[in-house]
Parts: sequence; structure tokens; C-alpha cells
Amino acid sequence: MEQFVIEGGHRLSGTITPSGNKNAALPLLAASLLSNAPVTLHNIPNIGDVRTKLTLLEKLGAHVERLSNHSYTIRADGLVDEEPDTALCRKIRTSPLLAGPLLARRGHVTLPRPGGDVIGRRRLDTHFVALRALGVSVEVTPHSYVLRTDGLRGADIFLDEMSVTGTEQAVLAAVLAEGHTTIANAASEPHVQDVCRCLNAMGAKISGIGTNLLEIEGVRRLHQAEYTIGPDFMEVCSLICLAAVTGSELRIAGARPREHRMTRIGLGRLGVAWRDEGDDIVVPGEQELVVKEDMHGAIPKIDSAPWPGFNTDFISSTIVVATQARGTVMIHEKMFENRLFFADRLISMGARIVLCDPHRAVVVGPSQLYGERDGMPSPDIRAGMALLIAALCAKGTSVIHNIGQIDRGYERIEERLTALGARIERRTA
Repeated sequence: MEQFVIEGGHRLSGTITPSGNKNAALPLLAASLLSNAPVTLHNIPNIGDVRTKLTLLEKLGAHVERLSNHSYTIRADGLVDEEPDTALCRKIRTSPLLAGPLLARRGHVTLPRPGGDVIGRRRLDTHFVALRALGVSVEVTPHSYVLRTDGLRGADIFLDEMSVTGTEQAVLAAVLAEGHTTIANAASEPHVQDVCRCLNAMGAKISGIGTNLLEIEGVRRLHQAEYTIGPDFMEVCSLICLAAVTGSELRIAGARPREHRMTRIGLGRLGVAWRDEGDDIVVPGEQELVVKEDMHGAIPKIDSAPWPGFNTDFISSTIVVATQARGTVMIHEKMFENRLFFADRLISMGARIVLCDPHRAVVVGPSQLYGERDGMPSPDIRAGMALLIAALCAKGTSVIHNIGQIDRGYERIEERLTALGARIERRTA
């Protein structure tokens, strides 16, 4: 098992380009199964979850051609009539998104319960709301989902929550369904928009992209396409947080600043500021981090919400920033009941955090953080990155175990940050 050894307290500087959006890449790899023609995807992050997904596609009979570290062509004209590999499906969260394409292409699929981050209950009910409406029978067993259809048919769907993967599932199934589909209460995050735009490039007819109401006119087949995935806006937020707590000046190239207007509001409550220069975000060095109180001196709150609200995946890194800001703030994570449990690691480093319940934490700052030589496990992708950020601003040396979790979402992060002046060493434990 590999680990990171981090020497904290060093300023970073320079330019860094965020990887492609993991949460667009994974559903688009599944979407490539919808067409017999080749689909070429660029800016695919070279991370663990992507490699697992590509292997899944190959085992289903798709031909995967690697054009470069970040570009692939997938041709699914030779799909086999076998079920997706159980062990691989259980390694990633997005394996259920194989359902829509395989139901459209061959009318049946059996999927195991997915893997991914253990951050609380991650329900799949919204997927099945959409699939049943489109004409799919769903049998739920203790360990799997057996899905069948004699033909997908368009429907008027109202999702029971703004689920990102639930919305993507509905879209992937509806583009080849017979007739018209309406998806109301749909998620509209940047990665959902990427999925819809790529499908349109393949010949789908999706309107309302970027809104919570999608209209889809089913087509008979999809064709060849080439698409470039946008930057990972979760990684952009992580890099902003890293620059803020280490007092570093960083240019985040190609960051799509318009996707970070709510990020600016949320982190702005902790005194974090940056300027937009074209498509880049420039975080100035040596910022004074001070919590901005609400009117009448009330303690402010930063809470997660569906897009365009403050993204739940931002919460972990935001807590680290809060430990370095002067003042008191409430962090409210509304979606996942295990997301905040990594805070005990920050407390052991010297942070002053009161975990009120599984969804709320009060952070009082600033606190001097100290390195954890005994080692801290990375419980999930975002908490792992948050601990890495904390270690880089801490005094002394820290060790982070289980960094395979970080590798699942952040490509070569230690190499890219070392190029900016960070001191991170990857070792085999």
C-alpha cells in the first residue's frame, strides 16, 4: 500500500491546469456504448476510476484505443451478451450508468451494488424511478439489480431528487427511447451539461441543457463523435483552497471561472478571494483569512446544495480553510451523513472543530495545524485531498495512508503539486 509523506509549511507558486472532469468522463465512457460508431473523448483524467471503467467496457466487448494519456476512442460495435464484471463494478460508484446504454442496446442487464466513497447512504432509487418510467422492469435482490425491457419508450419523468447520476441515467436511457421524454427536477451540474452536449454531438436531441428541465426527442441511432471534456471543477475548488491556506499565489489555467460564482460566495465567507483573467483563476498570495459575519454579528453558515449551490464535494476542503480563518463558522453538509467524520483527523492536527451531528460542524479559527507522523488514512476522495491540503499548511511532517482513494479522483497530484514547490513524496508502506 502506498502513502504520501508531506512536509508542510512551504509556499507554492506557479501555474497548474486542472484535470478533466472525472464526473463527466465516467458517464461519457458509459455513453460510448450507445453507438456502434467510434466515439473519441479528449481530456479524460488518467485516474483509477477511469482505468476501471475502461476495463469494464473492454470486458463488455468494446474496443478501446488509447490515443494519448488523456484521449481515447471507444467503438462498441461488438458488444457481448455478458453481464458487467462484478468485481470491477464494485470498485466504482458510476457502474450503474452502464444500465441505460445496455438496456437500449440489448434490453437487459444485471448489475451488482456499486462501490465508491463511503460517505453515507448513496441511494439509487432515483435511477429506478427514471428507468421504470421508460419501460424497464426492476428486480432488486440483496446484492444486485436485474433490469429488463422489451423496448424503451419516452415518458414524462419527475425525479424525486436532483440526483446527478440519476439524471444521467435517465438521459442515457431516453436518447434512444421511442418518442419524447421530459425530465423535470433534473440535476444541471457542469458535468451533467458535458454529458448532454456530448450526446448531442453523437446525434441525440436534448434541449434545456443547464436547466432543471430536460426535453429529449428519441432517435433511432447515434453516430460518430469527438468531444473534449471540461475541467474538473471539484479540483479547481481544491486548488483554490490549497492556495488560500498556504498563502500561495497560484494561477489555475482553464478553470472556467463562471462555474465558480457560488464557490466565490461560499469561500468568500472565509475571506478567500481571487481574480478572473480570461478562462484562468488567479489566487493571490498571503491572503488574510477572516470569517465574514452575517448581519448583526451572526455566525455565518456554509451549506451544501445542488447546483448552482455550493457543491457537496467542496465541503471537506472548505473545512480546512475554515481552520485557518479568524472567526467562527458553521459548516452544514446536507447530503451525506459520513462526509464530516474525517474532521477528527483535523482535530488531532490541532484544529478546533465541534462536530455537532453527522451533518453539522462548527469551526473556530485560526488554528496552528501540526503534522501527523503516525499517519492518517484517506477515507474517501475528497477527505483525502482535504487532509493533503491540511498537511501542506501544517507545521512538520505528515503521513497519509490509503492514498489510492486520492488517486481515484486526482491525477498524479503529488507530481503536479511538487512542480509548484510542495514537498510530497510517494512511498510504499
